Amino acid sequence: MVALAKEGRVILSEENKIAKEHAAWLHPAISRILASAKKTIRELSAVAVVAGPGSYTGLRVGMAAAKGFCYALKIPLITGNSLALMAEAMIPEALENKALICPMIDARRDEVFTALYQPEPANRQPPTANHLIELLPAQAMILDKNAFDSYLSENRIIFSGTGAVKLEKMINSDQAIFKPQNSIIQSFATSSQLDFEAGKWADPIFSAPVYLKEFFSY
Repeated sequence: MVALAKEGRVILSEENKIAKEHAAWLHPAISRILASAKKTIRELSAVAVVAGPGSYTGLRVGMAAAKGFCYALKIPLITGNSLALMAEAMIPEALENKALICPMIDARRDEVFTALYQPEPANRQPPTANHLIELLPAQAMILDKNAFDSYLSENRIIFSGTGAVKLEKMINSDQAIFKPQNSIIQSFATSSQLDFEAGKWADPIFSAPVYLKEFFSY
């Protein structure tokens, strides 16, 4: 997905659902969005990109394009974590159900990329940037029916994302709540604006996709 945002609010966006066409789709999509908004690429103040985890190809294409724009235009690069953004988008459902949040991205077979978060209490000081407390760091996990037993014994958990479909077939717990994943695009626009204003910019030289596991090509 690619989007144009102003002051943390999404103006226009376009999504590609064909996994193998990221490279061919990305730059024309950017051109279409800028044309629709009657903007030029030189009017951009920063470029934000989701660094991962996720699709190897999608992450590489997105990061390369973002770094290229930042180098050429001499503007800041901002990076985001896909799992934290997914969790942030699910905060309303988590608060409604008094639950933790476990986003999951399909990593093939019985493996997922996942993490576990607790919505931040309203009175927490100092507040975290994305209103989440990390309970389980981002990782590649091979699922089984007991994968989250220790957390489910004491908490409700909302599971969302493409990987949650696998877990739903494995476990039978009244504490497990499976929800469709809300779009992360607005969460990312908001967090990117905050990072931009705070000067939390990534270094284009050292920024790289977050894969979480080794990539093998045969």
